[in-house]
Amino acid sequence: MKIATVSHAAIAAALSLACATQVHAEEEADDQAIVVTGQSLEVTLPQELAHYGNDVVTVDEKQIRDSGAVDVTKALEQVPGLYIRGRNGPFTYVDVSLQGSRTQDVLWTMDGIRLNNRLYGSTSPNDTLPASMIERIEVLRGGESLFYGTQASAGVINVVTRSFTDDFNGQVNASVDSWGGTTVDGYLRGAVGNHRFVAYASHNQSEGYMPYNAYQPSLTDRRLGYDLWSAGLKYQYDIAPDLAFNAQYQHTEAKLDNLSPTRIRESRNDRNEEIASVRLDYTGSDTMQFFLKGYFHDWKTAYVQIRNSLPDLQPQVIYPAGTFWGYRDWGGSAVVKLHLHRGLDYLFGYDFQDFSGRDDVLLIAPTSEQVHAGIFQVRTTDEISSKGRLAAGLRYNHTNGANKTIWNASGRYDFADALYLEANGGTSFVLPDASQLYGNDPCCEIGNPNLKPEQSLNLNLSAGGIVPVGGIQLGWKATYFNRRISNMIDYDYDNPGFPDGTYKNVDDTVRSQGAELELDARLAGGWALSASYTYARVREKGSSTQLDRNPKQYAKGTLSYAPEDKPFGATVNASWIGDVWSTASGFGRRNYGNYALVDAGAYLYLDGAARRNRFGVNVENVLNKEYATRGYQSAVTDQGVLDGSNSRFLYFSRGVPRTLRVSYGLSF
Repeated sequence: MKIATVSHAAIAAALSLACATQVHAEEEADDQAIVVTGQSLEVTLPQELAHYGNDVVTVDEKQIRDSGAVDVTKALEQVPGLYIRGRNGPFTYVDVSLQGSRTQDVLWTMDGIRLNNRLYGSTSPNDTLPASMIERIEVLRGGESLFYGTQASAGVINVVTRSFTDDFNGQVNASVDSWGGTTVDGYLRGAVGNHRFVAYASHNQSEGYMPYNAYQPSLTDRRLGYDLWSAGLKYQYDIAPDLAFNAQYQHTEAKLDNLSPTRIRESRNDRNEEIASVRLDYTGSDTMQFFLKGYFHDWKTAYVQIRNSLPDLQPQVIYPAGTFWGYRDWGGSAVVKLHLHRGLDYLFGYDFQDFSGRDDVLLIAPTSEQVHAGIFQVRTTDEISSKGRLAAGLRYNHTNGANKTIWNASGRYDFADALYLEANGGTSFVLPDASQLYGNDPCCEIGNPNLKPEQSLNLNLSAGGIVPVGGIQLGWKATYFNRRISNMIDYDYDNPGFPDGTYKNVDDTVRSQGAELELDARLAGGWALSASYTYARVREKGSSTQLDRNPKQYAKGTLSYAPEDKPFGATVNASWIGDVWSTASGFGRRNYGNYALVDAGAYLYLDGAARRNRFGVNVENVLNKEYATRGYQSAVTDQGVLDGSNSRFLYFSRGVPRTLRVSYGLSF
C-alpha cells in the first residue's frame, strides 16, 4: 500500500494545534517533595552538564502520564530534535535519530546504569521499561562521550525511576486499550528512620495489531503481541547526614513476538533481564564530593522460530525453543569532585566495563570485551562569574588493545533573561558491534569482520531565553549542530554476493548538520503551547543523497489545558515527519516519510481538589494514519520459494493504528 503524502495545508493545520516537549504544568496536589539527602554526583550530573552549556531536555512525570504512554518510546515522542519510532507499537525495537544520528549512536541508561550493550548496538531498553515506573527522562543532545563513553556519540537518554520520600505514599494504575491491551502497575515508597525504600511492579499485555502493510498467505501468526512484567526495589540508608548508601534491583520477564510478513507460525523472544547497582555517595563538603558505584546488567533471551513449510504449511523448526542469545555487563565507576581553591572545580573519574555475549541465532561465538577509562574535567565556578561558566575535559579509553583519547569542551553565558548562549563540542569514537562484525542470519544483513572503528567530531551551538510578549512569557531556543564522522559504518546493499545486505565503512566523511527551533509559552487560564522544528542534513561528502533512515525534517507541537483551579485537563500532540528514505533489496530507495500524526488525551480527577482518583482517556493516532516506522523492506514471495525464482515483494512495518486507551489511577 502506498503511503499517502500529506499536504502542506494538513501539516500546517496539525502543527497549529501546537506542540511541546516541556509543558510547564503545575504540580499536582498529591505530589510529594523529593528528599534531597544524598543527591549523588551521578544523579545530578545531567543538570550540572546543562549548567555548563550541554543541551538537556527533561520529560517529567506529568507529561508522561498525560500522553497515555505505556512504554519509553511513547513518552519521548515530543522531545525536540529526537525522532523516535517503535517499529511495531509498544515494547518493540526502536528507530532513533537524535539530531541526525543513528539508533546505535545514542546511549540509554536507567538511573545511570547503561542499558544498550556495546556488543549488540541495535538493542534498546524499550522492551524492558514500562512508563509507569518513570519519574522523569533526561535527554542529553549532542556528543556526551566524556562521562558516558563510546555509545554516547550523539547523546544520552537517561530514564530516572521513582525517587525517595520521607512520607509514605504510592499509586496504583490500570488501563485497557481498543486492541485488548491491558496494564496494571503500582508503587509504594516511604521511610523508617534513616532507611528509605521504593518498591514498584507492573504488568503489560496485548495481543497486538497486524504489524505489516503486506504479507504472504503462508503467514499464520499475524498479530505482534507482548506480555511483560517488571518489579523493582530501591533502598537508601543515611550512614551519616552527608553519606548515603543506595542499592537497587529490577527484574523483568517478557514474551515478545518477533514476526516477519511471510511463513511465520511462531516467532518469539522470551526475555529475562536483571539490573542491579550499589552506590556510595558523599555530598557534605564544599571541598570534596564523590560517588562509588558498581552495577550488573544481565540480559538473556530464549528465542524460538517455527516457520510454515510450502506448499503444505506444516511446522518447520528453524530455531527450537530456548535458542540462546544474550549478554552481560558489569562494572564500576568512581567520580570525585574537588574544590581546592577559588574559581575552579576538578572532577576525576574512573570507569570499568566488562561486556560479554553469545548469540546462537546470528551464530556469533562467545564474545567479550573490557573497557578501562580515566576521566578528567575542570570547571569554572560562580566565584569567577555567576553569568559565564566553562568546562573542559579528557577521557582515555583502553579496550582490548584499542586506545583512544577523546575530549570535550562546553560553556554557557547568561546575558539576561531574554538571551543566553551555550556551546558543547568534542570527539567520540564507536567500535563496530558483534552483529556488524559477525552476524550470519540469512534473513538479514551479513557481518563484515574487516570493519574499522568510527570517529566523530561534534559541535552544538545554542541561543535562547525568555521574552515577554503581550503579557506572555515566551521561551525560545535556536540550535545549530554539526557532527563529522570518519569511517562511518553503514549498510551495503550493492554487493551482489549479499542480496540481503552487509556492512561497510563509508569511504568519505559523513556530515550530519542542521538546526532546531523551539518555542514555549504558558498562557492565561492554564493553557500552554510549544512547538519545535528540526532540520538535519545527513550526507556523505560530495553527495546530495540523504542517508537512509534519517528524516531530513520533522516538527512537533503540543497544546495543553491544565487549570490550577479545576480538576480536569486535556492535551493535543501533533507531529510531522518529512522525507525519510530506506533501501529495499530489489526495489531500490523509497521515501516512507511525509505524514502527520495527531494524539489527544484528557483527564478528570473524580474527587475534585483532592486529586487522588484520576480518570484518563487517550487516543493515539486520532486520524488513523497508516505510516511506516522502519521504512520499506523486501522479502521472497511464497511463489518465489516454490518455483525457485526468489521473486520478492515490498512491505513496511506499520505504526500504531488508531488506539483508544482508558485509564484509572489511585494515589494514596
